[in-house]
Amino acid sequence: MIQRELEAIIKEAMQQFPAVGILGPRQIGKTTLALQIAQAISPQPIYLDLESPTDLDKLKEPEFYFEEHKDRPIILDEVQRSPEIFATLRGVIDRRRRAGHGVGQFLILGSASLDLLQQSSESLAGRISYVTLSGLKLTEITASGFDDLWLRGGFPNSFLSADNNTSFNWRQVFISTYLERDVPQFGSRIPASTLRQLWTMLAHIQGGLLNLSRLAGGLGSSVPAVGRYIDLLEDLFLVRKLLPWASNVGKRLVRAPKVYIRDSGLTHTLLKIKDYDDLLGHPAVGGSWEGFVIENLLADLPTWASPHFYRTSAGAEIDLLIEAGNKKVIAIEIKRSMSPSLSKGFSIGCEDIKATHRYFVYSGSERFRISEKVTALPLKMMIEELKQLL
Repeated sequence: MIQRELEAIIKEAMQQFPAVGILGPRQIGKTTLALQIAQAISPQPIYLDLESPTDLDKLKEPEFYFEEHKDRPIILDEVQRSPEIFATLRGVIDRRRRAGHGVGQFLILGSASLDLLQQSSESLAGRISYVTLSGLKLTEITASGFDDLWLRGGFPNSFLSADNNTSFNWRQVFISTYLERDVPQFGSRIPASTLRQLWTMLAHIQGGLLNLSRLAGGLGSSVPAVGRYIDLLEDLFLVRKLLPWASNVGKRLVRAPKVYIRDSGLTHTLLKIKDYDDLLGHPAVGGSWEGFVIENLLADLPTWASPHFYRTSAGAEIDLLIEAGNKKVIAIEIKRSMSPSLSKGFSIGCEDIKATHRYFVYSGSERFRISEKVTALPLKMMIEELKQLL
């Protein structure tokens, strides 16, 4: 059992809000984490899986069921399968509040941000706190697992597999299951073959600019359709669009977002990369490393901090910049190199955006200055640095 850092945050939120929502892709560990938290709660929560016909039958009259169990917390898993439940939850929560049960009433698990948030944003406003569970992070595993985490990705079943072949096979099944069973459950009529081809194309351009016209041409589809496909993958926590930083700096800025498959293991599976040697020799190794670093850095980013990238037509570029409070602008260069050296484009970009903090994340193990204003450091130290800054 790997201790998830989010556990303490969820427990704290349950002491402040009537409901807490845990969002994240399927198989990321939401249920395991919720049941782990439940062990420390008294009285023991009731667990309902809304993909189970038996549990769904219990909620044919949800108000009656919740009233019958008003003295016990309730865990609702895969709640996006029954979004109508939110209309009932508001009244139930308010009645429980008046009866003296103000906080920690419901723990709600969902595998899709769009469906869950749209259904609950009005009815549970002020009554629910949301957290997003990412894949396993570098700070949650032992140092010896670094290469496996990058290669296999952060899905617990993949990372904890007995060997690389077993992990690769698990991810292949995961991808097929998502395409053939899970995506259609969200009301989409996208052919599984088309979505797999798109997903594979995104893996090949990992960290590149999103060009919908080029992707549509490769798929033989329309630009609006491809945009909807990618939006769906984003809503399922499988793809990240990193938006460009936009401000009046007197430069011609790149306006297209960069696109990443969020889990490095899924990226490698789509690229048929099975082991570490294959990864190091693959043309996509740089994009894979960049995406892996970005996901680890953004996993704990506060909601009030805003991530972007910066690029101008003249060649100035910053892989990741984070705007925070007090006019902090954190610029981060990401390169898989044991001997980091600053590019002219990064230096110009930092001056353009008036970066207050400048870093170079590399694949070594030491922290040192590579210029008067820029510090080079490994990923794990950068994660801790961000926690201090934010």
